[in-house]
Amino acid sequence: MTFCLGIKVTQGLVALGDTQITKGSERLTKGKLSVFQHGPYPLFLMTSGLRSVRDKAVIYFQEVLDQENTGFDRLYKAANAFGEQIRRVAQEDGRALAENDLRFNLHAILGGKLEADREHSLFLLYPEGNWIEVCPGAPYFVIGRTPYGKPLLDRLLQESSSLAQALGVGFLAFDATHISVNDVGFPLDVLVYHAQTGELAQHRFQAAELAPASTWWQQRLEEVIDQFPIQWGAPVLSQALPATAR
Repeated sequence: MTFCLGIKVTQGLVALGDTQITKGSERLTKGKLSVFQHGPYPLFLMTSGLRSVRDKAVIYFQEVLDQENTGFDRLYKAANAFGEQIRRVAQEDGRALAENDLRFNLHAILGGKLEADREHSLFLLYPEGNWIEVCPGAPYFVIGRTPYGKPLLDRLLQESSSLAQALGVGFLAFDATHISVNDVGFPLDVLVYHAQTGELAQHRFQAAELAPASTWWQQRLEEVIDQFPIQWGAPVLSQALPATAR
């Protein structure tokens, strides 16, 4: 399975993608985060779904970007182009997949900023090739294993969050997912795009590098639960506990 998360804050963009692929009893490491250069402007793409479908659509998209006159001065135009490649692959491979009891499946997150864009943004693309743009009220997209990190993201993430805060919350969402399922794992690809400079940086983190952060979070949760105000539970606890423990 997959965990890919894209976050938009005022200061820029943050992307996190796991690299684990489960194939039967085998576990492989394959990147799900791709970076493209469109003239002087960097773009990134994360995908969830069948690996063969993903690789084919990404190669087609790279060929489009390599053309000299793409006319992509807005990010949504690049999203349209990738959506066309998704539909192209669906037409080419969809029937063969269905005949072998496989469903065509590809979700993607596209992020960046092009020449005519007023600001950086994220687009979520569906298997049908259509898309939606990220909005201030929900400044992130997550694809793949989506349920486990969403409570953290919804509680702690704001568009006004700093890049550092967005990265921290993004890691905690990955950590929650990684702990809950066995098909999402390290290494973890992380990318940060700074809106002011237009620069993009990326790094692949191994489990040992992020273990201290995960341990710190676990310890804080254990401390907080001991301090949790549970007086409201007295009506049921007082009846359930033995008299000696009341």
